[in-house]
Amino acid sequence: MSQVTVTIDGKAYRMACDEGQEAHLTELAGSFDRYVGHLKTQFGEIGDLRLTVMAGIMVMDELSEANRKLAEVQGELESVTKARDSMAASAGRSDETLVQALGELTEQVNQIAAKIVPVAANGAN
Repeated sequence: MSQVTVTIDGKAYRMACDEGQEAHLTELAGSFDRYVGHLKTQFGEIGDLRLTVMAGIMVMDELSEANRKLAEVQGELESVTKARDSMAASAGRSDETLVQALGELTEQVNQIAAKIVPVAANGAN
């Protein structure tokens, strides 16, 4: 377990994290600090706890919007996947029909060829 010190609103906080996650935790804390700083600029000194709660709510609002967009994109992906699967099934049926038609055509050509060859052989005599 690693430890990292992050700064939010000018105050240092020592936090534990998994090995290799130090930079990520520092980045997250920096992002949250920007929220707190933005609110402090807008509202002034309204208390650390209130600023932290407001910043937390802003983050949750963004997370909620991101989740909504993700659900929308997943729905679109599902729709596209169903359309693709339907088209692939249709193409498979078309391929089967084409193979069957070519088989029938080949059989007809062979039958015609079989009739022509004996006639040509008899005519050469």
